[in-house]
Amino acid sequence: MLNRKEQRLRRSKQTRVRIALQDVARLTVFRSNLHIYASVISNDGAKVLASASTSEKELRTQLGGGGKGGTAAAAAIVGKRIAERAKAAGIEKVAFDRAGFAYHGRVKALAEAAREAGLQF
Repeated sequence: MLNRKEQRLRRSKQTRVRIALQDVARLTVFRSNLHIYASVISNDGAKVLASASTSEKELRTQLGGGGKGGTAAAAAIVGKRIAERAKAAGIEKVAFDRAGFAYHGRVKALAEAAREAGLQF
């Protein structure tokens, strides 16, 4: 019997196999109880091209200190920042890798904010 983390990792492997066939950079998301992290990874998986998270000092002060990084509003800010940084690195089109997390709540807020900021999925 698989626990929740093993189930999520199993789902993420299936997604990454499909994304590898697309041959585009991937926008990957990791969500913890306190923070949300986003990275744009090159299509060969060797290099992080851009990253953003609620654990960055500048963003933590903007959100108002401890425990505020686990909200949908914080995820939307991270989505906007990752899109800006990806575009600055010359990346317009990505594949969205939700890492086995449900497309709901904070993950959805991050994805929609990145799309609005001009990143194409």
